[in-house]
Amino acid sequence: MREVTVSSLGLDKMSSTPVVILREKDGERLLPIWIGPGEASAIAMELAGVNFARPLTHDLFTAVVRGLGSSLVRVLITKVVENTYYASLVFRREGEFISIDSRPSDSIALALRAEAPIFADESLLEVSALDVEEAPLDVDAAPPGEEEAPVTGGEAEGIEEPLREYLKKLDPEDFGRFEP
Repeated sequence: MREVTVSSLGLDKMSSTPVVILREKDGERLLPIWIGPGEASAIAMELAGVNFARPLTHDLFTAVVRGLGSSLVRVLITKVVENTYYASLVFRREGEFISIDSRPSDSIALALRAEAPIFADESLLEVSALDVEEAPLDVDAAPPGEEEAPVTGGEAEGIEEPLREYLKKLDPEDFGRFEP
């Protein structure tokens, strides 16, 4: 498992589906996960620091977990099966760990609220992710050394716009060809 952080949140213009982009914490690999609009809103509100007078669902769940004397200690994004990503919430209560199945989108929204780390299985980063150091972001781009060079650079500065353009061209069904 590799720790990842929420790099950005966007909209796939081809399918009008929100996409959360996770970035390897100490690396350059990216993992895009298509999510629902409600979960995208919950993630966006937390990233923007928006608070409401009354708790919304993810805020309520976080408050219930704390009220029951538990804490969310980590989120694990474990696999993808037939275009569906799977995740687990790992809680600690009275010294015991409890793992509960969850959608990655809900898990991410909860992890942001609980300030819990998010981990992705290495195989997801190897197979499903975009590697900005080695692969061109434009799937139709020429190989390195020809007309277009791949996106490179240790800091990956300026990668957001090319990545956004690449994601606009993707169809969520494209991920069906990957079998980690």
